Amino acid sequence: MEDSNILDLRGLNCPLPVMKTRKHLKRMAKGEQLVVKATDPMSAIDIPHMCQQDGHVLIENKMVGDVRQFKIEC
Repeated sequence: MEDSNILDLRGLNCPLPVMKTRKHLKRMAKGEQLVVKATDPMSAIDIPHMCQQDGHVLIENKMVGDVRQFKIEC
């Protein structure tokens, strides 16, 4: 996976993780995948909800240490 398809949002709080993820996904082609790393506890709710609203596929939602990691298909 290219570095441009990894979005490191550690340390940012709501609503920034969702806003930045949405903005990044808008620049991607359908079928591309994005890995988002976030530490905001609300991202566990907000990012899956955004995927559902915007029609993206949430492939993975897991904790890696103290970081929540999402894999999203555009």
